[in-house]
Amino acid sequence: MIDATPESPLQATGPFFGNVGIPHGPGRHLVCSPVYHAAPGGVSLSLLHAGHTLYVLPGFDAETVLRTISDKAITSSHMVPTHFQRLLDLPAGVRDSCDISSVDVLFHAGAPCPPATKRAMIGWFGPVLVEYLGSTEGLVCVCSTAEWLEHPGTVGRPDPSAVMLRGLDGEQAPPGEEGTIYFKTSPFEYLGDPEKTAAAQWGEFTTSGDVGRFDDDGYLYILDRRVDLILTGGVNVYPAEVEGALLEHPGVADVGVIGIADPEWGQRVVAVVQLASGFISDSDEDLRAKLDQHVREQIAGFKRPREYIFTQDFPRSAAGKVSRQKLRELANGQ
Repeated sequence: MIDATPESPLQATGPFFGNVGIPHGPGRHLVCSPVYHAAPGGVSLSLLHAGHTLYVLPGFDAETVLRTISDKAITSSHMVPTHFQRLLDLPAGVRDSCDISSVDVLFHAGAPCPPATKRAMIGWFGPVLVEYLGSTEGLVCVCSTAEWLEHPGTVGRPDPSAVMLRGLDGEQAPPGEEGTIYFKTSPFEYLGDPEKTAAAQWGEFTTSGDVGRFDDDGYLYILDRRVDLILTGGVNVYPAEVEGALLEHPGVADVGVIGIADPEWGQRVVAVVQLASGFISDSDEDLRAKLDQHVREQIAGFKRPREYIFTQDFPRSAAGKVSRQKLRELANGQ
């Protein structure tokens, strides 16, 4: 719980917009994500305060979004990687018929963006993508397109005095080693939950549960959320890495990777896959074999899914985030 004033959005996001070069209005911001979520809501409200016009869509339909960008000469928007993938999946004729030259910046956050997806978006929209890592609790860092191209996969280079990684031993993790991301933010508490508040804090730092690592130059790379970590055969597997590999296969439109209890492995890696429209395979077994071979070429063998489940009703929230609980229910019902 944080005391807020009408000026709070600008106070919170002023440094953020300064880092990415967003000017005061006029500008035209497309709202295509639910504004009850902190990120799209905060960005939209702050841009409105700064003199930008908001164009609000009732939901995310890829063709409607693209045509609105073209018809209204949209200058900015806020999306998640799933939105990028849906735009990229549009027919070439639809994509080519829309003018996207007005776009100055596309913010994205909410989940790790597969490198192939991000490269495709940069190739299409140009160097306008701005990724950031943050949560309702606070902002961690911001990454421009230029920084990402120089350090593929990074979410930026945060202030080392404001962000640190805490290893499993409870100590600060050195470069190259994974750890839970902690960052400085304004004092807050989770309403009615002092235990959760205490668990999230480490001195003057707090965490939202993301796990990452620093390179030697101070750039931060997100691995996944600690709660989504899969422990299989005594080794760690992060779903985001496996999902990114599978999304590079032309037959995969969407995918979620989870860990399911297994008597031999502790947890086994399971991929729930939505096939791309029009993709044809001889059989599910043939497709499983092809996906398995594809994954083996991308990542270490112990990280590959031991099971594939195919569905056309892929569970994502209105904000575009995968519902892992519903994926587990689907997997356990097989």
